[in-house]
Amino acid sequence: MTLTPGPAQKETRKTGPLPAGHPRVAPPKVGVMLVNLGTPDGTDFTSMRRYLREFLSDKRVIEWPRALWYPILYGIVLNTRPKKSGAAYDKIWNRERNESPLRTFTRAQAEKLAHALQSHDQVLVDWAMRYGQPSIESVIERLTAAGCDRIVMFPLYPQYSATTTATVNDAFFKVLMKKRWMPATRTVPAYHDEPVYIDALARSIETHLATLDFEPETVIASYHGIPQSYFRAGDPYHCHCQKTTRLLRERLGWDEKRLMTCFQSRFGPEEWLQPYTDKTVERLASDGMKSIAVFNPGFVSDCLETLEEIAGEAGEIFHEAGGKNFTHIPCLNDSAEGMAVIEAMVRRELSGWI
Repeated sequence: MTLTPGPAQKETRKTGPLPAGHPRVAPPKVGVMLVNLGTPDGTDFTSMRRYLREFLSDKRVIEWPRALWYPILYGIVLNTRPKKSGAAYDKIWNRERNESPLRTFTRAQAEKLAHALQSHDQVLVDWAMRYGQPSIESVIERLTAAGCDRIVMFPLYPQYSATTTATVNDAFFKVLMKKRWMPATRTVPAYHDEPVYIDALARSIETHLATLDFEPETVIASYHGIPQSYFRAGDPYHCHCQKTTRLLRERLGWDEKRLMTCFQSRFGPEEWLQPYTDKTVERLASDGMKSIAVFNPGFVSDCLETLEEIAGEAGEIFHEAGGKNFTHIPCLNDSAEGMAVIEAMVRRELSGWI
């Protein structure tokens, strides 16, 4: 991605007085990096295998001992899962741009944030992926080469987990460890209970429900799951998810039956956070519920887990179990509500730097 500064204006941060005859020093810049999980470059077997190898080799994601996990990963998973995952990605692929929706939305978020910050011409906005391209390292190199001696790095995860926020931070600082001249840095913390985020979710739900010709009896907040063992080890993710839902209930004036919390996308033999989204959707339909809505407050952008797993698979499960009306409420993506959240979090961390 090309760096996107705003129009030329007077610099607000100076380099300080220079001795007579000193070569001109370019005014320092402030970089802003939006970082999301990642995406394969294509839906073919090779691209999927490359992406899954990087993702599933991360010790933050799979905490099993390497001696136990690697024979499974390289002997089974990377020989079978790429084809299945590629077929799933193919259902949601952005064919116009030949890329995944996550890449499309993350780029759009960076471009719109750059526009929102255009009055600060010393700010450069870019975006990266934890797994896949553009890599965190390539974007750091691009920002520092452009003169950024300060960087705000924003892991795009509302709820903190070691499997998401922490691994982005790991990768970011690992790159900086190799630099002799390191930029000053700030990382954006979790924002699961920020009023601007809760309000954006509430308004997106209200707007979507207003377009329907039916009234959902229940709305499910479906978060990506993590193994129970990670939660017991001290990961705050479960608590953050529960707080987001609770605050959203208060904002919407709903009770626990009207707005439920569930967890999706489990992997492997371990027990994960419950209740499981797919099992809950099936149970609700089997119990006679005819109309539900599902949304994904833990995802900043629509991706495989929201478009294929929820909008697609969860809808099929509900209908096959006897349900009638199913709707998936889109993520905030690069909507006005979603950008208000991103801009608010970034402006807070830029305070004192611009």
